Amino acid sequence: ATVAMFTGRANCPYYAKAELLADYLQTNLPNFKVHKITQHPDEWEQWLHDICETNGWEHTQSPIIWRELLDRGGKGQLLGGLHDFLEYAQQYYAITSMMLSEEMLSIAEENLQAHLEIVKEDEEIKSLIKPIQIWITSASAPVCYHLIPLLANGEVFGMTTEISIHLFDTDQSKEILCSIVMEAEDMAFPLLRSISEHTEIDQAFIEADIIIVLDDVLLNLEVKSLEDYIREVSEICQVYAPLIEKNAKNEVKVISSGKTFANLKATMIRTYGPSIRPENIIAIATSWESAAKAMLARKLNMDIAGVKDVIVWGNITGSNYIDLSHTKLYGYESAIWGPANFQRPLLKMIYDSEWINSDFLSAQSTLSSRVSRCTGILPAHAIATVLQYWYHGSPSGEIISVGILSKGQFCIPEGITFSMPVRFQNGNWEVMTELEINETTQKVLGRLSHELVQEKLVALKEIKEMHPYEAE
Repeated sequence: ATVAMFTGRANCPYYAKAELLADYLQTNLPNFKVHKITQHPDEWEQWLHDICETNGWEHTQSPIIWRELLDRGGKGQLLGGLHDFLEYAQQYYAITSMMLSEEMLSIAEENLQAHLEIVKEDEEIKSLIKPIQIWITSASAPVCYHLIPLLANGEVFGMTTEISIHLFDTDQSKEILCSIVMEAEDMAFPLLRSISEHTEIDQAFIEADIIIVLDDVLLNLEVKSLEDYIREVSEICQVYAPLIEKNAKNEVKVISSGKTFANLKATMIRTYGPSIRPENIIAIATSWESAAKAMLARKLNMDIAGVKDVIVWGNITGSNYIDLSHTKLYGYESAIWGPANFQRPLLKMIYDSEWINSDFLSAQSTLSSRVSRCTGILPAHAIATVLQYWYHGSPSGEIISVGILSKGQFCIPEGITFSMPVRFQNGNWEVMTELEINETTQKVLGRLSHELVQEKLVALKEIKEMHPYEAE
């Protein structure tokens, strides 16, 4: 028996023609068998190079066809490409292919779509076999308690994706961690493959796909100076970052949250973990967005879900600026009505400009108090929402505020973690640099940038003074 092995680019029209002829031979010849494999166009060149190198073949085009002689053993016999196969079929079986060019292109497109669907199915199956590994630091915090059900119910990663959660904290919190583990196990989430507690620092972040950093400091400037607290945060990150580089997966996503120094934690993990992909380290600003939208909805007496595109600029857990210049209202009751996607600019709908310029701006201190005093439901929902966007994309056209590494966008200095507007697509995010900002906002961004630059400089200075040789 002879087995013909066919491999080619999934969208190759020549592969399509060879495939059809091979199918005909297999149907009409009892001892002729075909085994077909398609490769993604982006992976074809490397695959072809590898198989030719392994077998000592010389072949550069799609498809590649060889014979497996089942009754003789040994490596396969290279037939070549399409023309070689056509000649082989004509010589041995007096059969040829009359497929037209249009048919070849049509079948090639169908092959590509079928290949992509198979790859997607394989990835879903693999995700079930290998669950997403999620590590949560300072896991005794109330945020973690509220976050676990949101991660495990299937809405964040999908209803076919299993997860494993690892709770990490100090030995003093071990009893709390064990209680959380037992309660989560008793809830029997179908997608929660496992949940475990960890207190050994050397074992932290092993095989992590996602790391959620909840570490906080209890700010009391009457007890310690701001510089002391900054040093404390930097030392935590100086421990975490090398462990992430050593133990976590290459494409690990790191999320900084908490009530204090969210931006600084992201900056320091990036500083002390240079091999971590910079785009995969972010700080969560969604709590501020949600609280601001709720305040606006109460003022306008409308559904909070209709308030979109509130931008949070700057230091998420410090000095920030709530920008309403791009905010839109959907489903707002007014003299003008439209379909569900009909929207109105917020600033044109609030006729009380004094409220925007004074009351809302002054209310940001109240907003800050509300966000910082929340018991954990709000920040847990914020983390889950951003993770869902990261994996599945954010709503089309909608602005999401995230603390990311600045690369000079909006004239913000490079090298600091700064909250700015982004969109999530295809597992990544991109800054919405097309947004126009007015002169007043630009001045505010300059002031906020200066504060974050100084905070980073203090952090590096303090660490260098504590560990002069390590900081060199």
